[in-house]
Amino acid sequence: MNKDKEETTIAATLKYDGKRDSAPRVTARGHGAIAEKIIELAKKHNVPIKEDPALAQILSRLDIDEQIPSELYKAVAEILAFVYSVNERYREAGIGDQGKD
Repeated sequence: MNKDKEETTIAATLKYDGKRDSAPRVTARGHGAIAEKIIELAKKHNVPIKEDPALAQILSRLDIDEQIPSELYKAVAEILAFVYSVNERYREAGIGDQGKD
């Protein structure tokens, strides 16, 4: 693998609607400039960001609107726990529900 490929930014976003889905779905994914735009938009809208390059690599291979496979449940559960804790800190600080639709 060359140096450029090693340094390429990868991003993926997830959405979980427990009323509709049995697992979170991939809502956006990309490499390079697209990944940078995803991250920029997330920051702009105060969406919590969790860096996990290995998981992002796997998620970036899934189709948009595809539910994550059961093999990823534990890793994604850790991400969701992170997001919930960030949202709780925002609420405690009086900022409101950040990162929600």
